[in-house]
Amino acid sequence: MKKNKYVVYWLLTGCFLIFVMVLVGGITRLTHSGLSISDYKLIHGTLPPMTEEAWQEAFELYQQYPEYQKLNSHFDLEDFKDIYFWEWLHRFIGRFIGIVFILPFLFFLFTKKLDKPTIKKSVILLIMGGFQGFLGWYMVKSGLVDRPDVSHFRLAAHLTTAFLTFAYSLWVALDLIYPTKKEINTGIRNLIRFGLVLLLIQIVWGAFVAGLDAGFIHNHWPLMSDGKLIHETVYIEQQPFIKNFYEGKSGVQFVHRYLAYVVVGIITFIWFKTGKMERTPLQEKGLITLFTLVFVQFLLGVLTLIYAVPLWLGIAHQIGAFFLLAAMTFTLHRFTK
Repeated sequence: MKKNKYVVYWLLTGCFLIFVMVLVGGITRLTHSGLSISDYKLIHGTLPPMTEEAWQEAFELYQQYPEYQKLNSHFDLEDFKDIYFWEWLHRFIGRFIGIVFILPFLFFLFTKKLDKPTIKKSVILLIMGGFQGFLGWYMVKSGLVDRPDVSHFRLAAHLTTAFLTFAYSLWVALDLIYPTKKEINTGIRNLIRFGLVLLLIQIVWGAFVAGLDAGFIHNHWPLMSDGKLIHETVYIEQQPFIKNFYEGKSGVQFVHRYLAYVVVGIITFIWFKTGKMERTPLQEKGLITLFTLVFVQFLLGVLTLIYAVPLWLGIAHQIGAFFLLAAMTFTLHRFTK
């Protein structure tokens, strides 16, 4: 750790900034601010409009697109400024993350602070970060054509890539913090890997729920509606039948709410499966954190659903997913090396 101290700080700073970006991205989504900036200017767009004339020009551009024409035609300039802020902040943080990743990487590279494996991993991180920025632009573009909303598939790709970039950044940092190899139980490792895959699938469907505004329907728990375990709209909303589960609001919510039980179940199984084996202190901490967070996240999901996605609960639920992924990544790392 001491040898690579500053490299570790760099990677963990990147993790924190990605967390902040996802947090702001969630606020941007829940406040319906994501389509307020209709063009993309990598350098010139770093600063928001600085004069009243510039603000008016940005507002007039916004008025040319479906969101204003179909949903927000009642907006005045002050209303526009409110939603513009969150999208601008989200993009600004994205640009800042790019600088934080690229400049220190070049410094560490030229000063020979990175070994070959870390260089390769860092290049992968840079590619992932660049791809994440592209997906953000690609997502926004889908909401500027004929309907005032972005594609939930593109939203899911954008969000999931952010989660994966965070998890991989954390993994690379953990490789440097804990370089010592040890004997591992491959069965437990593979079980945790399976749990990680399930968690990522759940995150994807959570993004589908957000993209389709599917959290605003069937606001009951544990049943989907009064007396119904499965609401009939789950299987009749879309044709063919399978489309209900990735394009239908009811079907997407159905998958997300019941897959949550599976995620809780697999993490609980991991907890009891490892209970009889000898665990290192770090493995113990990872498992306790993972076991605790999955129930906290489940509770947040239930409350978010019951109260029909108030802003603070929607954000808390997204943050919970982030922490749960971090705990899963840490635990898997401790059972891998």
